[in-house]
Amino acid sequence: MEHLTKQTFFEKVFNYEVNKEWKFEGELPCIIDFYADWCQPCKMVAPILEELSKEYEGKINIYKVDTEDQQELAAAFGIKSIPSMLFVPMGEQPQMAAGALPKETLVQVISDVLLKEKAEAKVE
Repeated sequence: MEHLTKQTFFEKVFNYEVNKEWKFEGELPCIIDFYADWCQPCKMVAPILEELSKEYEGKINIYKVDTEDQQELAAAFGIKSIPSMLFVPMGEQPQMAAGALPKETLVQVISDVLLKEKAEAKVE
């Protein structure tokens, strides 16, 4: 799991200073966890995301953005509560979810939102 700064976010996810329309820069679908060190629910989600990053290695990327350290990024995405997660599929608009999601829900979102293209591609 990688912690993103504004610069690495621009390179790996989306450069909102250059592009007005959503343009995903990544090579794999990803989850971006907007969190803060003092946030208790964030601490509960962290080990789940760690597990998922191992389980889905090579299929999705999981990034973390510290909202205290990267306030501009948090503001750019309108983060009002943490944890908030941005689910970024390939070639589609990202989806935001707020709150500490249980592992089952995250696995469901990964399969339904992030990896659905790959599932459909195999059918063809």
